Amino acid sequence: MQPIIELKNVCFAYPGGRKVLENLNFEITSGKKVGLIGSNGSGKTTLLHVIMGLLPATGGQVRLFGEEMLKEKDFARARRRIGFVFQNADDQLFSPTVIEDVAFGPLNLGKTKEQAREIARNTLESLGLAALENRVAYRLSGGEKRMVALATVLAMDPDMLILDEPTTGLDEVTGHRITHLINSIDKTCLIVSHEYEFLSQTTEVFYGMEGGLLKYLGDSQALHTHTHIHTAGAMPHKH
Repeated sequence: MQPIIELKNVCFAYPGGRKVLENLNFEITSGKKVGLIGSNGSGKTTLLHVIMGLLPATGGQVRLFGEEMLKEKDFARARRRIGFVFQNADDQLFSPTVIEDVAFGPLNLGKTKEQAREIARNTLESLGLAALENRVAYRLSGGEKRMVALATVLAMDPDMLILDEPTTGLDEVTGHRITHLINSIDKTCLIVSHEYEFLSQTTEVFYGMEGGLLKYLGDSQALHTHTHIHTAGAMPHKH
């Protein structure tokens, strides 16, 4: 099966700064739900931005849906098929009202204004967010913003979701709603999270990131307790 994401010897360094990614290799095949853990500053968010073409790899090869990403137009075409939910929902919501934010994606995909608003309403209703339709996005609670951010990408019916810390700072109820949502959709997912219990419930396998590299760590069911899982992999330790 052809990978949706395929990275070969990918490198990235900020201008004048240290290397963040160094000869990183990684792939995700269709239908997989993959978790990614790692300490702060390990490069997780940078990796997601390189995959999406928001940051240019300084070396190596990025392939999405079997096509090598050589120019911005290649990434722009691939981004229509990948729903990326930023760590900070405020980076994703910019329209005056919720329904305009959710309709923005379908409009960009060529839908008419009426079609886009219908898709937006149906998406909000399916997520239990219909009451927020005419609310001003920046006045929503943190949990509401996170759910609306998810709605903006689901309205585009992407082939894959990439979620950067989707439950950070959320209350337990909203966290459960996001868990249920991820488990109810039949889409490939790459999820970055510090919350091991959440990854154990939403992903099949997980990787740890350290020193600019990814290391396969195993079955996500092992994450039901973090006392035996460390971002650096299997390490001798005492409890």
